[in-house]
Amino acid sequence: MKLVGRILRRSGAFFIRRAIGSDKLYWAVLSEYVKTIVRRGFAPMEFYVEGLRSRTLKSLTPKLGMMNMVLEPFFKGEVFDITLVPISLSYDRVLEESLLAHELLGAPKPKESTTGLLKATKVLQEDYGSMFVNFGRPLSVRDLCQDKINRCQYNLIPRDLPQKPTAEAQACVSWLAHLVVRIQEEGSVISPWSLMASLLLQAPTAVLTEEGLPWHRLTEKTLWLRRLALDFGARLNWPGGVPDSNVMQSNLVLHRSVAQRKTGRVYLVREDEPARKHLISPEEDAHRTAAAVLMMASYRNQCLHIFVRPAMLATAIHITKSGQKDELSTFFCFLQDIFSNEFIFIPGRSSQDFEEACFLLKKSGAVHISQEEVTVLDAGLEVLSFLQALLQPFIESYQVVFRYLCENGPHSFSEKQIIPALRDWTTKLILSGELHTYEALSSDTQKNVLSALRRLEIVTKSRASEQNEFGVNREAVKRIGDILSGKIPPQSLHPTPLARL
Repeated sequence: MKLVGRILRRSGAFFIRRAIGSDKLYWAVLSEYVKTIVRRGFAPMEFYVEGLRSRTLKSLTPKLGMMNMVLEPFFKGEVFDITLVPISLSYDRVLEESLLAHELLGAPKPKESTTGLLKATKVLQEDYGSMFVNFGRPLSVRDLCQDKINRCQYNLIPRDLPQKPTAEAQACVSWLAHLVVRIQEEGSVISPWSLMASLLLQAPTAVLTEEGLPWHRLTEKTLWLRRLALDFGARLNWPGGVPDSNVMQSNLVLHRSVAQRKTGRVYLVREDEPARKHLISPEEDAHRTAAAVLMMASYRNQCLHIFVRPAMLATAIHITKSGQKDELSTFFCFLQDIFSNEFIFIPGRSSQDFEEACFLLKKSGAVHISQEEVTVLDAGLEVLSFLQALLQPFIESYQVVFRYLCENGPHSFSEKQIIPALRDWTTKLILSGELHTYEALSSDTQKNVLSALRRLEIVTKSRASEQNEFGVNREAVKRIGDILSGKIPPQSLHPTPLARL
């Protein structure tokens, strides 16, 4: 992008390769360039901790390359301190909402060009609502890393010599990166539409496309969810001095490409198909519905960080059928292990996350907490039901991948091979009526499942294969699926259940 690239460079941006691979020289030059900027401190440096754009509008697991480069001068004692300022960006409506949904269904990303940018100016005639930028409290790396890393080890090696980060340094960098993303989540602004989308997606897809959801029921539930979100500490962009029904109606109009109100009911909007000679196939029709569902799910995802911890505790209560705190804590940690590529959890804080979930459910009046037990209250059944349903699409999507790997998947595979195969198989399950979760077609969710299994060493790289292929331990996959569905009694779980698989 000739013109755009020049403008960005003159604005202070510098370009880096998408994939560095084994090019050690390029890595060394880039690393030294970044560290020089940090050491001299003549200008602040801005970068995206997650490294990639999020097609699902959820926070992504942070990439550690740039963070490693930025923190190394502090680890080596070349600077006294480094200040990190988390910046949260929130959007009422995302310009590429349709494009992102289709990319999740396998459509290639269009090539960017200056001509394409100029042609896209007509898109800006649409209303996209507001954008919010929140600057968080500055973080002192010196204070945060005080008990996290021993910097004396760097005194024994000349500072100019490049060296691979130690396991201790990597753990510290990972902890800091996850902390920054978590603070960014807390600083993000939630729109009324995000709450509405969360409720709409809990209705069956067939109801949303054919019958519609009664408007009065959606407004009542949204106002109830607003109170719950505020109890959980959400930052809501809910205008004051305006009738609540008007706020929700204006948000529905803003997102008319996703949902529309007709005769007192709200319907999911599927994009119109271009004129074609042949009839649309069932598979294509299913993907049209999936694109609409994924567009709506992306806005629900904007508020997931508010509810995910109490939702995991509500799920643990539902699956284990237990009120014992230690059993619930064990299952809560199991869910964190499984979903750590899906949601942001700060490493080493599982017990604090569990206590936070207990506190929030107690605050909402859903449970009573004693020293050893969690007791569900009748007044809290609505809260628990909503939270369980919020996490259910992810559980069902993971179960689909587990089932494929156990029943249909090859013994060894590459990611490029398995994602299209998973998409085709999932489409068949939806068309047969065996599966109703269209979110299971999301390629990002499927990749997150595979990443989680690789991290847990259940899917491992095949040594014999020269291509990037992986082998799978089907017995371990089946056991995880059985635990997640409650088929294996929770009493059989070890405090670190995945270590035994």
